[in-house]
Amino acid sequence: MSRTLKIKLTKTTMFIIFLLILVMVKAIAVNAEERPALTIDAKSSILLEPYTGKILYENNADQRLAPASVTKVMTMLLIYDALENGAIKWEDTVTISEHAASMGGSQIFLEPFEQQTVEALVKSIVIASANDAAIAMAEFTSGSEEIFVDLMNKRAVELGCNNTQFKNACGLDEDGHYTSARDMALIAQEMIKKHPEVFEFTKIWQETITHKTKRGEEAFGLTNTNKLIKQYDGATGLKTGSTGKALYCLVGTAEKNEMSLISVVLGSPTPVIRFQEVMKMFDYGYANYKATAGMESGTEVGIIKIEKGKTRETAVVVKEKVSALVAKNSSGELENVIRIEENINAPVREGDKVGEIIYAFDGAEVGRSDIIVNENIEKANLGDVFKELTNIWFE
Repeated sequence: MSRTLKIKLTKTTMFIIFLLILVMVKAIAVNAEERPALTIDAKSSILLEPYTGKILYENNADQRLAPASVTKVMTMLLIYDALENGAIKWEDTVTISEHAASMGGSQIFLEPFEQQTVEALVKSIVIASANDAAIAMAEFTSGSEEIFVDLMNKRAVELGCNNTQFKNACGLDEDGHYTSARDMALIAQEMIKKHPEVFEFTKIWQETITHKTKRGEEAFGLTNTNKLIKQYDGATGLKTGSTGKALYCLVGTAEKNEMSLISVVLGSPTPVIRFQEVMKMFDYGYANYKATAGMESGTEVGIIKIEKGKTRETAVVVKEKVSALVAKNSSGELENVIRIEENINAPVREGDKVGEIIYAFDGAEVGRSDIIVNENIEKANLGDVFKELTNIWFE
């Protein structure tokens, strides 16, 4: 009796141990999946695919830190916005103020009352990270640096930046001037999606501008502070930064294999390490993910009937291209479902939504785009109705 009980207890114990082992193995597997695949030598870092918004890696991404000259990504965004809406033009002449000329740190040594074109100043900001040029453009765009900084902060709020407060337009250390890696990625995302033309300047390695002072004209060379342009295949930009408080920062952008990435490091210990760590994140992204894209913007996907319109039907098109990011070893294909209304009433305006195209990968939705009307169609009047009836009669 005693011996039999002993055997049962042993089997029960072994079964319990077996279950415990299974639980431990599963826990180890879960922890392995959750453990970051990278270790980045910086106070804060993030890796983002800008067209899907998918975050591929992050570490302390919401920590508030001094950003140094990566501040100028927001400065550049507002300048390019002003160029786009016609408030300023590339060929406009900017007179340098004493305040702008007094900036220390990285600069192109502008002199008070010197005149430069907007194009020369923007190149100086983008390529050489010139503080004096940044302040000169802030003043020219908004009337004063203070007004410009207020606009920077308002735009940050619009973009969903919860850990950003700018105090100046160039990034010099100042109490209360901070951002986070996540917020900088959001600002960079807006910059490259809305103004991809910035890459025309960010990819320049060396350029020359002309100082125009009372002494005459003098050539001044600009060399790109972003060594990624030389060191990483596919690098496109975007902005470096360094101060005693911020240490070494970088907002890097790259594009290859039809996939774009934004990599941000704040607070790296050395200039060399900041580039190494951004490249490490790029390598991780391109090794593990691939982009798959849906229909191009403007692709015709059907015909819709127009009730009571001058035109009885019209083509409808995809409003915007949708990209999805999937694991590189995935073998599935991007599928779509198109839903369009059977008919709509006139009047119709170009851009009116009449349906959606929904994309899925491996059975899960990965994105959607509106389907829109591609032309204006006015409501038919009595004359239009009579004309149509006459055509039907003769046919």
